[in-house]
Amino acid sequence: MTLENAPAEVKLAVDLIYLLECNEISPEIALAALEIVKHDFQGKLKQESQQTEKNA
Repeated sequence: MTLENAPAEVKLAVDLIYLLECNEISPEIALAALEIVKHDFQGKLKQESQQTEKNA
């Protein structure tokens, strides 16, 4: 499979890895930052779900 045909999440992961490596971000800092991002987006998903339930 080529990156061109890869799912969107794979393309994004590759872009993020490239960005982190090009900026010489340590693995520890990258993982800590990704945990923050993950938590933030999980909150957004929960909010969206609650909004959908209210509008149903």
